[in-house]
Order: sequence, then structure tokens, then C-alpha cells
Amino acid sequence: MSEETNTGAANGAQPAVRMQILTQYIRDLSFENAVAQKGLPSGEVQPEIAVQVSLDARKRQVENQYEVVCKFRVQSTNSKDKSPIFLCELDYGGIFHVEGVPEDQLHPFLMIECPRMLFPYVRRIISDMTRDGGFPPFNMDPVDFVALYRQEIARRVQSERPADQQLS
Repeated sequence: MSEETNTGAANGAQPAVRMQILTQYIRDLSFENAVAQKGLPSGEVQPEIAVQVSLDARKRQVENQYEVVCKFRVQSTNSKDKSPIFLCELDYGGIFHVEGVPEDQLHPFLMIECPRMLFPYVRRIISDMTRDGGFPPFNMDPVDFVALYRQEIARRVQSERPADQQLS
């Protein structure tokens, strides 16, 4: 699996961007079925699902290789009494070979494009896990990794700002 993009190599501006997924793997996986452990909650059940996503990337010792890990936490609770229904956690990683990306664009590339390539596999694993756990398959909506990246950058800027400094 590889993806190549011509970014002006014909006019000598920049070499083509080259990205290749070398391997994908499940780093950690868990599924907790609270209904099976405690029985059905009393009264009517109206499931509410919350999805949390976090990303991590690091350079490997091999030149042009990076490890990107997507962490998904899918929690279902009963909206009536907030009792847990299930909890699904998945850390899914990939090793990528990336060339031709300018240094100042490498971080967003790793945190946006690489997770985008891994997402279909994550979605399938979570769907299968919820189905195998005794629930209807949870088909996660696509994740906007650009918005997620922007939120994380804004959060980091906010946390680095002194408490008495006003937003401009």
C-alpha cells in the first residue's frame, strides 16, 4: 500500500511526496460488556455513545520511518441513568515510510494523513468487536483528523499561555 503525490517535481520545486504503510498492528485492545457482567439495567435502555480519539507519532531509528498510533475509546451508556453498557478501547498503530515532506509540514502530515490511512481498519475492528460483544455493530462515523489536529494545536497553545494573559 502506498500513496504518491506529485508536488511540483516537474518544475524542480520539490520532490514528490511518497508515503508507504509498511505494517499495521493492534497494540492494545479491550472490550468490557457491562450488561453481561451486571445484567440489563432496569427500565428502558436508550444507548448514548461517546467516542474519544487521540493520536501519537514518533520517529523510528530507520531513516524516513515513523510510527503512528491512533487511540480510540468508545463508551456506551444508558442516557436514562448513565449506567455503563459497554466500553471498547483500541490502540492501533502503523509504521510508515514517508519521503519528500518538508520538515515544517511533517508533523501535520503524520497526525492527519497517516491516521486517515489507518481509519478504515480501526472502524472495522471496532464494528466487529461490538458485534462480537453481543451488541449491534457500531459503525463509527469518519473522523475529521484535520479538525482534531487543529483542536490539539489550540489546546497546546492555550496550555502554554500564562494564566493572566488575555486572548487576542
